[in-house]
Amino acid sequence: MSAPSMKLTAANLAALLCARICHDLVSPIGALSAALEVFDDDDNLDMRDDAMELIKLSAGQASAKLQFLRLAFGAGGSAPGVIGLDELKKLTLGVFGDAKANISWAVDAEGLDKPASRILLNLVMLAVMAVPRGGDIVISGGVEGGETQLKFVCTGFKARLADSVVKTLAGAAPEDGFDGRNVQPFYTGMIAREAGGSVNASIDEEIVTFSAVLPVQN
Repeated sequence: MSAPSMKLTAANLAALLCARICHDLVSPIGALSAALEVFDDDDNLDMRDDAMELIKLSAGQASAKLQFLRLAFGAGGSAPGVIGLDELKKLTLGVFGDAKANISWAVDAEGLDKPASRILLNLVMLAVMAVPRGGDIVISGGVEGGETQLKFVCTGFKARLADSVVKTLAGAAPEDGFDGRNVQPFYTGMIAREAGGSVNASIDEEIVTFSAVLPVQN
């Protein structure tokens, strides 16, 4: 780990992760608040049906993001154990089901332990950002020989991989300092290293690849 990354204290890391969570929730919560205001204005009676639909949509989005981030950034419950692959797919679909990129799964496992599950969800976030104009994200891997291996192949027009993502995944500090966006890949790498594993990223023309290897947690 490079020396500059040591400037990120535990308190700053917590604050930045909280900022990232708040950022991800601003849109659905803001839409929910705006829809509720319609019911306080008698001049908007004709808009109440649309407002109710927006409330349902925004509440669903907020709930899906909270469930996703609870496991991606938090403990997802204090007890150790395995998260079923179906649950991981459900969490991903709830947040990124409407993303421009098509996500397909080829993970040969019924479930993953919590560190691997957290890595997977965090890599989903990075993979979607890697193909902002749409494309295909193929998630593969499995559990074998006491190791969990994950691979994300992201293909799309103008696929991108910021230098800050590569640096922070490896534990280095970005040149412009940490913020609510680049702290997420840093945290992803931290989870992997604390679990005794590693996570890497590379780009070849319009193909971005993320990979992770972690020992299975007993």
